[in-house]
Amino acid sequence: MSDETIPPRDPVDLDALGAWLAAHDVVGELEVTQFPGGFSNLTYLVRVGDRELVLRRPPLGADVKGGHDVLRECRLLERLSARYPKAPRPLLACDDAEVLGAPFYLMERVRGVILRGVPDDPPPPETMRALSERLVDGLAELHAIDPREAGLGDVGRPEGYVARQVRGWGERWRRARTDDLPAMDRVAAWLDEHRPNESGAAVVHNDYKYDNVVLDPSDLGHVVAVLDWEMATVGDPLMDLGTSLAYWTDPDDPPGLLGTSLRNPTSLPGNLTRAEVVARYGGDVPNVAFYFAFGLFKVGVIAQQIYARHRRGLTSDPRFAALLDAVHGVSWLAERAVELGRAERLG
Repeated sequence: MSDETIPPRDPVDLDALGAWLAAHDVVGELEVTQFPGGFSNLTYLVRVGDRELVLRRPPLGADVKGGHDVLRECRLLERLSARYPKAPRPLLACDDAEVLGAPFYLMERVRGVILRGVPDDPPPPETMRALSERLVDGLAELHAIDPREAGLGDVGRPEGYVARQVRGWGERWRRARTDDLPAMDRVAAWLDEHRPNESGAAVVHNDYKYDNVVLDPSDLGHVVAVLDWEMATVGDPLMDLGTSLAYWTDPDDPPGLLGTSLRNPTSLPGNLTRAEVVARYGGDVPNVAFYFAFGLFKVGVIAQQIYARHRRGLTSDPRFAALLDAVHGVSWLAERAVELGRAERLG
């Protein structure tokens, strides 16, 4: 339970970064380490003298135009952080890919605890209960923000959002597929045939889960910051809820279902169940099985995209080799959600 860093798995050109920072009046002895969590954009801790910054850049081998647009993420945070204090404040951005091999930006560092996996000494059940409730409340709080008041009225296209998401992720699956996984094909077809109309328009994070929030070390039930806004936009809030449900492992789920389910903090004693998450978020959520199945399918596609980059030799991170198992797991659970097709029960 920490936000500690490690020596960079994906090295940064310190000379190039130091020269760029100096040109922007940020000078001092430079040290760069890497935050080890996450499977998408690369995140580094940059120490310049006694100052600490966080650097975000796309992963190696990624198609930046097809995603991983860190400059878009930076622009969104510039506006949202003024309205939503849990969003970190960006400070500098670089659109010159020649500096570090890709665009990047730097933001303020928010110190605190990040709950990654299941710690050896987990918080007691009453703490996990409070934290899981605050996590759900935080998602509802984000969705309650008026995008126009936050200066995000020109972000995203809420009308037709559900159809674009379903078809877009279906196309990403077809492009990234490396192995025969008919369950993913069946779920993609079912989602396309059973799309509901938009439930509304809100600021959506699209990756809202435990290891993307920073907790107050003195009160783990208090969320002080939300990280990783790479996929944030203005769209249907229930699609966002579905993604969060896809990451929410219940304690009675089959062991190893999601590849890393035994290390998922939502299975710790005291947490809300998936059904309780839905109840706390908004009570009777219509078409919840659709949103849950969509979230699982999307998580499976993300894992498949990363695995495909690893298989092509574009990244050497050893964690990526096992992600195909995660794709199998989420596709199995997505088919169960499709078969059940009932809003009252998710597990």
